[in-house]
Amino acid sequence: MIDAIRDFFGVIHWGDAFAAFVLLIAIIDPIGNMPIVVQLQDKGAKIHPTRVALYSLLIFLVFLLLGDLMLLIFQLDIRYFAIAGGAVIMLLALEMVLDTQIFKTTDLGNESSDIIPLAFPMYAGPGSFTALLSMHVQYSIASLLVTVVLCVITLYIVLRGTNWLTRHLGPVALYVVRKFFGVIAFAISIQIILTNVFSCLHGA
Repeated sequence: MIDAIRDFFGVIHWGDAFAAFVLLIAIIDPIGNMPIVVQLQDKGAKIHPTRVALYSLLIFLVFLLLGDLMLLIFQLDIRYFAIAGGAVIMLLALEMVLDTQIFKTTDLGNESSDIIPLAFPMYAGPGSFTALLSMHVQYSIASLLVTVVLCVITLYIVLRGTNWLTRHLGPVALYVVRKFFGVIAFAISIQIILTNVFSCLHGA
């Protein structure tokens, strides 16, 4: 039993965990999404950083641990999912870099802002789900668990300091940060796509 659990989770590789953290935090984009949080607050929504972080963590963990089961149910090779996921991440990165909207979401009001739209789909949404499953091809679940925890901690810190950061950084700095993470996400998406395309072509 212990060996089976160890085989499932793998070994933590801190370099992999950090590399995955860079991509996932770019997709979550807590700093770039601060204006949305401020807008919700201006509309009267009460944002609870602890709740948002915990809800996001729960959603991430469920999807990370059950993602393989979902692929098995739909009989999908994870490499093909990674290629499709890389394409989705690329489009998300283009949104960040080009200031355009490719993915549209429905406004469900602000009665439950901690869960919708913050925890889901803004932070723990389709883009981050796709990134986790795509990176699972390259990184162990143990490393990705570290990544998720680091991202949630970062998300919590940013949410706690949203008003202070918005006031001191200003719109220009937030704009630059969003562009920077967009370029990083775009580059990593290319790596995910090419790595898995070559893997499929060589039948590895």
